Amino acid sequence: METSRVRALRPLGALAVLVLLGGCSGGGSSGGRQASSTQAAPAVVRKSGSDLQNDYQRVIKDVLPSVVQIQAAGDLGSGVMYDDQGHIVTNAHVVGDGKSFKVTTAHSESTLTAHLVYAYPDQDLAVIELDTVPSGLRAAEFADSSTVQVGQITLAMGSPLGLSSSVTQGIVSATGRTVSEGSGVTIANMVQTSAAINPGNSGGALVDLNSKVVGIPTLAAVDPSFGGTAPGIGFAIPASLVKTVADQIIKSGKVTDSGRAALGITGRTVVNDSLQPVGVAVVDVKKGGAADKAGIEPGDVIVKLGDTDITTITSLTEALAARKPGDRTSVTFTRNGSRKTADITLGEQ
Repeated sequence: METSRVRALRPLGALAVLVLLGGCSGGGSSGGRQASSTQAAPAVVRKSGSDLQNDYQRVIKDVLPSVVQIQAAGDLGSGVMYDDQGHIVTNAHVVGDGKSFKVTTAHSESTLTAHLVYAYPDQDLAVIELDTVPSGLRAAEFADSSTVQVGQITLAMGSPLGLSSSVTQGIVSATGRTVSEGSGVTIANMVQTSAAINPGNSGGALVDLNSKVVGIPTLAAVDPSFGGTAPGIGFAIPASLVKTVADQIIKSGKVTDSGRAALGITGRTVVNDSLQPVGVAVVDVKKGGAADKAGIEPGDVIVKLGDTDITTITSLTEALAARKPGDRTSVTFTRNGSRKTADITLGEQ
């Protein structure tokens, strides 16, 4: 699937995309002994529309005060209060190359100032810190990503198209997606949602009905037929990854343990005579890295990682994103026209 980054809003030239939200339900069949006609059917507890509406309003009241608008270099994005010390987590592409920012909270027109703590583009995450922390700011609570299930109702909160404190609704459509941004960044285990995510939502909050942040909205899919945003297909960085990265940044001022597998090479996509991509040429090998230990040399062309065909640098990045440092696998490559395979223990990026 082709995806595009949900970029921070530019005040002029932004395009609003109408998203039709929907849900689905499925049924199943049972096997084995048939139930007696006198056996009572299990009770089904259903929430009324007013109960569900009350849930929405409760969650919005709980979480929206923790979602802020961030202005950086003329662009607008969103962020989430991470703790009561004034740290805000957002997307790296929201902060860009900026070092100082203006922040507006949900219930105030007053502008606060903030500075960059650290941006980590490899996972498209960043932490900024308020210069002065006003009273009453509330930190959001982040969920355990392993508990997120397909079908969960989600609310996306942020500042789409500059409309601060906006909320849209959908469900978790899928989990465990590996998605590549246009910049070449690949992020694994993303949460797919049908909640409308538009420019300016980046860095905001995707929230469940327990008032917990399940992810940071980051990407929207692009319809390859028309080139526009595909309705109802958005992606959020999972909460557990957000917590892992943000905790390291706050503690050490940088990411000290990426958790991302690496070969320890610099590579480029190779094309054949028909201009079709056929592999990744190794330009440089990091001394002592995974590839170096496996005997891979500059000039080799990687065509497989394990059982996964490698044709481009993006496909290699995606294959590595699905693995962890320390995993053992194989690399198939060509050298001077000969095909070779080497066992390898993946390093860390």
